Amino acid sequence: MPSSTFFYILFSLLLNLLISPFSYATYLNSPLILSSTAYLPKLQAEKLIRELNLFPKDSINTASIDDSSVLPSKIVEKQLKFPQLSEVGPSVKEFGHHAGYYKLPHSKDARMFYFFFESGISEDDPVVIWLTGGPGCSSELALFYENGPFHFAKNLSLEWNDYGWDKVSNLLFVDQPIGTGFSYTSDDKDIRHNEEGVSNDLYDFLQAFFAQHPQFAKNDFYITGESYAGHYIPAFASRVHQGNKAKEGIHINLKGFAIGNGLTNPEIQYKAYTDYALDMRLIKKSDHDNINKMIPVCEQTIKACGSDGGDSCVSSYVVCTDIFNKIMEIAGDVNYYDIRTKCEASLCYDFSDMETFLNQKSVRDALGVGNIEFVSCSSTVYDAMLMDWMRDLEVGIPALLEDGIRVLIYAGEYDLICNWLGNSRWVHAMEWSGQKEFGAAPTVPFVVDGEEAGQMKSHGPLSFLKVHDAGHMVPMDQPKAALQMLRSWMQGKLALSETEGRVAYM
Repeated sequence: MPSSTFFYILFSLLLNLLISPFSYATYLNSPLILSSTAYLPKLQAEKLIRELNLFPKDSINTASIDDSSVLPSKIVEKQLKFPQLSEVGPSVKEFGHHAGYYKLPHSKDARMFYFFFESGISEDDPVVIWLTGGPGCSSELALFYENGPFHFAKNLSLEWNDYGWDKVSNLLFVDQPIGTGFSYTSDDKDIRHNEEGVSNDLYDFLQAFFAQHPQFAKNDFYITGESYAGHYIPAFASRVHQGNKAKEGIHINLKGFAIGNGLTNPEIQYKAYTDYALDMRLIKKSDHDNINKMIPVCEQTIKACGSDGGDSCVSSYVVCTDIFNKIMEIAGDVNYYDIRTKCEASLCYDFSDMETFLNQKSVRDALGVGNIEFVSCSSTVYDAMLMDWMRDLEVGIPALLEDGIRVLIYAGEYDLICNWLGNSRWVHAMEWSGQKEFGAAPTVPFVVDGEEAGQMKSHGPLSFLKVHDAGHMVPMDQPKAALQMLRSWMQGKLALSETEGRVAYM
């Protein structure tokens, strides 16, 4: 079914639901909804991947290979030096760049791949892990285009990134969930469908990583990421905190987590789409009011997903996604990751260098991945996480705040798909002991090099930051501000100064 026809029929169905006695249960079981669940997620995932100019050979990394060197029973890690990396800048040996695999113990045959870049300043700097969203997109997207030690130059060569987060931390990038990037399995049972499976895998990975690198286990530990990682990160933080309390394995010195332009509380965030689109003049007031008629059904399906799970979550994805798609039908070729720009011929970004680079034999040899093909974004992983999509992951955050875990929610102001307005609303609505004080806290400038780079409010362990002149990928659009944000936050300085009435900066 062509997507325009599908959405027209679905929109009509929703309007009929709102003005007729047509029951909610009938709606969920309608042939349109039931037939669409098999095709819509895959279509959405493939569209997402094409818009990034990525064309993975496979829809998921389920490699089964004979090379025993990449079928380890424990971490296999090697010192990393890309042959394409310019020698201008710090030496790789000085930094300590590594890549490796870890066989996940609670899986049939899963191997998780990661990059590890030691801090260029001090071994005692915090350990920071980065998780890219999708769901199903490799964290190498961030490594090469956002906050990793290097970026692409001409002819697939690499140049040093002056604002890489390895300047202030020991930095981990992990390909997850399994099947993403270079992480793979030979057994479909290892494909994860919810945050329990994802967070358990990440926790197992950390246990093995710190066992291999005990000198870093004492360091402060922070979880960071963006987009669908707004789901991964709270679940992962809760799993680490739970493991620490239960004295499982190695104690992980979790201090905080940061979510950039994330999807965390869908019920609140999907309702914010029309308001943000109207504020940014992507739609007119009449469009806003018409599309808002779809919101009550979206809310109902999200609630059903939270209580019932299963098909209710699929129906919720279909219904609520159409709110966003209806806005995009009106907005046209606007880049929904950064509404200041337009997508040309369905191309919103060009990340193809990453795909080409990582599939070169010389690079695969340097990484020790053998003949495994790099899967930049996995449509199968995206589809597998469909039952998880409309879950509210904000619910676990208050307990972490109460135990002193620092939380930073930040968002580039020009992103539509995980916009700052929806993120601000769920942060303000979150019930915890400091909710009232957080709501009453003043909004103050976030200052970088003497100039305002964003607007922030904070109380206790919770901070919210809207970053100026940035879209969905803040470290790519505002690398200096993103590095300053991370540094100040980890040092406990990203907070209101009572004497100056402004955000502290260095």
